[in-house]
Amino acid sequence: MRLGVFGGTFDPIHLGHLASAEEAAYRLCLPRVLFVPAQRQPLKGAAPRASAADRLAMLRLAVADNPCFDVSPAELDRPAPSYTVDTLRALRASHGPAGELYFLMGVDAANTLPDWREPAELLRLARLVVMTRSDVRQPDWAVLRAIAPDAAQRVDVLAVPDIDLSSSDLRRRVAAGEPIRYQVPEPVRAYIDEHGLYVTTR
Repeated sequence: MRLGVFGGTFDPIHLGHLASAEEAAYRLCLPRVLFVPAQRQPLKGAAPRASAADRLAMLRLAVADNPCFDVSPAELDRPAPSYTVDTLRALRASHGPAGELYFLMGVDAANTLPDWREPAELLRLARLVVMTRSDVRQPDWAVLRAIAPDAAQRVDVLAVPDIDLSSSDLRRRVAAGEPIRYQVPEPVRAYIDEHGLYVTTR
């Protein structure tokens, strides 16, 4: 079975994340996309603003109405920092050799792959799905070929809906008292409001 794996901090998850995952599921015939929130991403200096429990709860609310989407707490259950290669190894072991893993990532993240832990192993364990934006339509192929000379055969480039949202801007908006309705799923907006998330900046 083909399994999409979408990692990130998701602090908070927003409609851009969901639209990208839906496009990947449709274009690549993925019957399931697994969202994997990170405990803490090694390449990000600051820790997530919301707790692991809150981010997991928001993700579950966000995907509840889509039978193709699921959430895994695997990285939250491990000590920080979170390494994608460890997650893919665990998924490969649990799904067996017949399982095909597709790791979804943004084009900016793809261009930082040399800084990730064991990037060549990551490309061996899963096909890389690089989701592009209107202003950046291709990854840096020289960077990818330096990791794996046959990168062109192991990487899918996917144009996804260009929804200009960022979690950092959503946190800023909440702290400033600005609306985020229609930028995150309504159950997520209600959860943020009910639990007083992101009301202060730091």
